[in-house]
Amino acid sequence: MATAAVADPAGADPGPGPRGPAVPSDVLRAALELYLDLHAHPELSGAESRTAARFADALERAGCTVTRGVGGHGVVGVLTSAPSGDGDGNGDGRPPGPTVLLRAELDALPVTENTGLAYASSVPGVMHACGHDLHLAALYGAVAMLAARRERWRGTVLVVGQPAEETLDGARAMLEDGLYARFGVPDVVLAQHTAPLPAGTVAHGDGPVLAGSTALDVRIHGRGGHGGAPQLTVDPVVTAAAAVLRLQTVVSREAAPAEQAVLTVGALHAGERANVVPESAALSVGLRAFSPGALARMETAVERIVRGECAAGGCPREPEFAVAARSPVLQPDADLTTTLRGGHARLLGTERVLPWQAGTAAEDFAWFGAAGADVHGAAGVRTAYWMLGVTGARTWRAAARAHADGAYGMRGEARGVPANHAPEFAPDVRVALPTGIAAMCDGAEAILDVPEGETCR
Repeated sequence: MATAAVADPAGADPGPGPRGPAVPSDVLRAALELYLDLHAHPELSGAESRTAARFADALERAGCTVTRGVGGHGVVGVLTSAPSGDGDGNGDGRPPGPTVLLRAELDALPVTENTGLAYASSVPGVMHACGHDLHLAALYGAVAMLAARRERWRGTVLVVGQPAEETLDGARAMLEDGLYARFGVPDVVLAQHTAPLPAGTVAHGDGPVLAGSTALDVRIHGRGGHGGAPQLTVDPVVTAAAAVLRLQTVVSREAAPAEQAVLTVGALHAGERANVVPESAALSVGLRAFSPGALARMETAVERIVRGECAAGGCPREPEFAVAARSPVLQPDADLTTTLRGGHARLLGTERVLPWQAGTAAEDFAWFGAAGADVHGAAGVRTAYWMLGVTGARTWRAAARAHADGAYGMRGEARGVPANHAPEFAPDVRVALPTGIAAMCDGAEAILDVPEGETCR
């Protein structure tokens, strides 16, 4: 299990201090410009053409060899260490060194922004409400720093801008398009993700970091007709409503109290008008848990309950079930996590490296590692994944004062702080961006062959 949450992470100054990240001003300025542009022009999953182009252009300027259109709008940059002229391409006759893959996501969410920021989304109903714009900008900054230091490290950096993370199919799409076959199998894959923790901090977990998930699309068939003659119809809305209520017992009555599991009916669509009984109703059901067995049991329970309600309602046809997406449990490599946590503590100070308790959010990053071996065919790829605090000090302290009783959640986040996917989600980019740049650069150089004392620190 993950470590216990920090009691009061607001106790430390959340801004960068004497041991904080030192990011060159030109790198930080370019990364900030990229962030502001991406935030103002968000694109939904599968439609990230402009975002991909801006990120690819930035990587090329940093010195990467860039390939576009991998697995959709995916971007891959390759940066190798500086040649020494001795024939091996990496210096002093030693082997070429390790390969580290650094990943960030391209897509935004169907959320209407309500931050009031001067650079708020210019696209109606679409917003970078999960911090992917910040991930991309921080990754660019880290790559720019690594490129400027190429003579100091040995190895290869693969940089991935992944599409369609929010729909949980972008990582698989890139891997199935030959990501590892075309660009090489990485030794290690790294990523970071924004979280409602103090800006200037990072958080690492022990054990699982995020849940595995299954998204199900369900269609219930009825018999349509006139709303004034319900006796001549089989109303799928009633059956769907009964199923939604009954599905709430899957976790409350079929999962052990100690087993972390979540079932969410995120969408219910049926009909167009009050005087027409529709032919069908559609449900979108999200399942989250920390083991494949728990997810399988929940999926079986969903099917059993929906079929039972359809039988009880006299539906003329069996319901239909389709898996819209799956993602494995995100469980980073334990030894690698220990190494990176120590590096981040030396970079930022121990008070700014927080513990993280496993969360039931989900994402598709785990496919890049051992969990995706059946997809990419590579055994032994290790992963590491940490959280990047983005809440400004003023917002954090105001929330803490407003929720003095039980101010902090299980993972140390302050109640009342706008979190990921909220219309008010607004990272403190002045502090979070340089921290994210330095944390990713430091993580990469922990894997690359870097002489003692020559790292981002």
